Amino acid sequence: MSKLYIDIGGTYLRSELLNNGKIFKEKVSSHTISLNDYLEDKLKTCPDIRKIGISFAGQTNHGKILSSPNISVSEYNIKKYIEKKYHVSLKIDNDINCALLAEKEYSKAENMALLYIGTGMGAAVLEQGKIVRGESNLAYELGHVPFKKAPFRCGCGKDNCLELFSSGSGLKKWCAYYGLPAMSVEALKHSKDKRAKKIYKNFTKGLLRAAATLVTLANPKVLVLGGGVILSNPYLKEEVEKKIGKYALFSSLEELDLVLSQFKNASMEGAKRL
Repeated sequence: MSKLYIDIGGTYLRSELLNNGKIFKEKVSSHTISLNDYLEDKLKTCPDIRKIGISFAGQTNHGKILSSPNISVSEYNIKKYIEKKYHVSLKIDNDINCALLAEKEYSKAENMALLYIGTGMGAAVLEQGKIVRGESNLAYELGHVPFKKAPFRCGCGKDNCLELFSSGSGLKKWCAYYGLPAMSVEALKHSKDKRAKKIYKNFTKGLLRAAATLVTLANPKVLVLGGGVILSNPYLKEEVEKKIGKYALFSSLEELDLVLSQFKNASMEGAKRL
């Protein structure tokens, strides 16, 4: 029996196929193939796959994809479709919820919050050892909390989301808007261009607003910062530590442990735990 694990985000689809004691890893652009097509291709080439775990950078609920602003999807009721057609077991969850499963196992904390910044911005909360999901598994969609008005729209359709300012995709949009080449957070920070400095300033303000809001609302013991953008710029943790007190409820900060994720890809690790 083979197992297939997938972590799909707005930029890449990563997979790990466990077959006959060997692990086969693959990384492709998530813009070149839909999740459904990728699954069907793998199931046809490796028909002994029996279990599939998927970490998905979008909104999901009970095996259904509710929203995929940055990912191509051709079959939204993906669990029902794949299980019926190929007689396999498939589990899918939001990528930050998946990351929380891995972070929970690592830290052993019962009350924890995650703030991940990569292509988008995502958050998840563990309360007394259980993931806070909300009615439709949409709890803590922090990236879509109103922040500032932008001259372009988020994948959700709004023009004032935190994600528009403090995410990889948001930074690209702002650079394009100002006629700048795509720049990393580090490049924006040290640029002498006033436009670049403004983009960086709004990025850090959005990061602080997101972290403070999460801490104030969830009151976690541990706040984990992760995602490709933050892990590529670990000094951002120090920025949050120094300034979060200006934004968050002070009493929620007294027992808080602020840490960086220890996983290279916590979402993939979480997909394995589904």
